[in-house]
Amino acid sequence: METLNVSRENGIVTITLDRAAKKNAMNGAMFDELLLVFREIADTDDDRVVVITGANGEFCSGADLTPSGGGQPRHQLASMRHVGDVALALHKLPQPTIAKVRGVAVGAGCNLALGCDLVVAGDTARFSQIFAKRGLSLDFGGSWILPRRVGMHRAKELAFFADIIDAAEADRIGLVNRVVPDGDLDAFVADWAQRLAGGPPIAIAQTKRLLNNSLNVTMEEALDDEGMAQTVNIAGTKDTPEAFMAFIEKRPPNFQGR
Repeated sequence: METLNVSRENGIVTITLDRAAKKNAMNGAMFDELLLVFREIADTDDDRVVVITGANGEFCSGADLTPSGGGQPRHQLASMRHVGDVALALHKLPQPTIAKVRGVAVGAGCNLALGCDLVVAGDTARFSQIFAKRGLSLDFGGSWILPRRVGMHRAKELAFFADIIDAAEADRIGLVNRVVPDGDLDAFVADWAQRLAGGPPIAIAQTKRLLNNSLNVTMEEALDDEGMAQTVNIAGTKDTPEAFMAFIEKRPPNFQGR
């Protein structure tokens, strides 16, 4: 690929944004390639967990606003719909996703990170909803993600002022799950990814869907959804019986996603 490095190992897919000269800014080609990769992963049973990170010590400096941004020319509205397709494809991935953030994560790059299920930041990471400083409004799902991450009033503060906040502040307000020293970031994310890759894929995918839908349904609807999901786990997969047997036999379960 032109803008991404994609590697697979033991069920873990690592997507590295790789436009180092632009601090991994997302151009048209990168949006195209992200959409392609996300859709491929969604249809690949052997892919258990996804890690998204950036090359050369930076996560992503947002969208490339220069005329040479690359990709197929589109009308502005069509272009934004395409950006939305990428954000939605990330959101709809059945696999758990982890953003591994070093350096800057601003604008669409910030929302790419926040669109992941888990966000782990190095202690020198920096975040910003930079849009207002560019005369723009939120995109890449920011208007949906931010209030769910930090609450409505904090989301408005981040969006209106477009300040850059450091990793410690991001941790304090709940924007990220963990902040670790930069030198420990790879090992920490690798551990989380390995633990998730060893989990029950169907059950985790259903839990992810239940949580993603939780703010849009009533308690009664959530309970109905839980019941259907649990029925699938118990009656429709081999993983749940395997977990019960492993517990009885005092051994780690071997989940197959079947």
